Parts: sequence; structure tokens; C-alpha cells
Amino acid sequence: MSRRFNTIAFIASPTSDARQAADALMRRYDHVPPEEADVVVALGGDGLMLQALHRFMDAGTPIYGMNRGTVGFLMNEYREEDLLERLENTKRSRIHPLLMEAVDTEGRRHRARALNEVYMLRQTHQTAKLRISVDGHVRLPELIADGVLAATPAGSTAYNLSVGGPILPLNARLLALTPISSFRPRRWHGALLPDHARIFIEVLDAEHRPVAAVADHTEFRRVATVETWLDHATNLVLLHDPGHSLDERILREQFG
Repeated sequence: MSRRFNTIAFIASPTSDARQAADALMRRYDHVPPEEADVVVALGGDGLMLQALHRFMDAGTPIYGMNRGTVGFLMNEYREEDLLERLENTKRSRIHPLLMEAVDTEGRRHRARALNEVYMLRQTHQTAKLRISVDGHVRLPELIADGVLAATPAGSTAYNLSVGGPILPLNARLLALTPISSFRPRRWHGALLPDHARIFIEVLDAEHRPVAAVADHTEFRRVATVETWLDHATNLVLLHDPGHSLDERILREQFG
């Protein structure tokens, strides 16, 4: 009988728990190098999952995570037994990354992708001053804040939630635009934008109020402008056990 996945690879974070789990699974199941696999089993926490999704982004290899780390929101329960059967019964969650294009104060262009969020953050003791445009229209002439972030539905429960942003259902065709410790305007708590929107942010007085731009774990310093939008052409696949899909977990987060 044919299987959904014929070849499996294992990757692990450098912690002892994750390495021991990987060694045990590799002794038990046939495996191949990650670049040759139909599915990658990632052993660690959410940090490893993000690294794996970035690593295999262009290949489109599905990732099945098992929690051997500290935070395991994106992971399944770790168990050595019945791995092949679990993989056969998994549910797919498809997500798209944000694409960020930043121009620094020297005129250099930078590009990176983010699965959770793109954010801008002040680099010094002085607050940032930002102008926000959406689809070519200035929507906020001046935001005085520590920064601002744009989050995908998959990333809405991460940094976005920590700074008071909304949780978005995974299938919502929305992006969350959320200020970080805003000072002016005090009553602006962010916006929900359609997932086809292009967000353009200008740094006002970039010389005296420097700002960094971050896409997940990729950071660029002293940026002048940042544009970000959802990359619909790139599909990433997370695999979850039945009843523990990513959309179900995000829904549970909304009820504490």
C-alpha cells in the first residue's frame, strides 16, 4: 500500500532532549538527508520550527514538528511509537510568508521573508517617528512609538499578541498592523488589513531617531523605509495530528 510520505528526514535543535529524541527515532525508522525527504520531522520548539520552515521554504517540504523544546505552540506531542501512522493521518495547515523590502539610510536594499511578523523597532532611547501608508495612501501621517509590526494569521499569537494585537483565525484573509508602545496617537490601537494590502512605512528623522527592521530572525539596522506584503506565491505546509491543527490551536488561544 502506498504511503503519503515515502522518505523521512529528522532534524533537531541542539538541546540534549532534542538530540536524544532524534537519535532514538533515527535508530527506529529509515531516514534520508533532509534535502531528499518527502517530509521533515523537526524535534525541538517553535524556534526550530521557524528555522525549518525558512530552510525548506523554496522546496515546499512539509514539516511535522514534535515538541522537545520550551514553547511548542506549532508542535505535536512527542512520541516514538507509531510515527509512520501518525504521519499518514496528519492534517495540513498552509501558510504564506510576509515579504519585506527595506531600504537603509545609505540607500542599500534588503529583502527577507517572515512567517510570524515584520516589525520596526527604535534603536535608541528616543521613540521612533513613522509614517504609514497602505496601498499608496497615507493612513497615519505620524506614529510616535517604540515601533510597529505587521503579523500574519499564523504569527498573530506571537509578538503581535504580546503587544496587544488581535488573534487572527488561520483562514482569515487578513493582516494585523499593530503599534508597539504607541505614544501618539494614543487612541490608535492598530488596524486589520486585507491580505493583499501593501504596507509602506517611512522613518521620519531617521538620522536622529534610528529604527531597525526585523523579519522573524533577520534584522537590518538604520532603515529609511520598509514595505511588506503577503507572498501568496510561496506555500508552506505544517503537519499536525488530528484535533491539534494550527487553526484549532489559534482558536483555542482566543478563549484563554
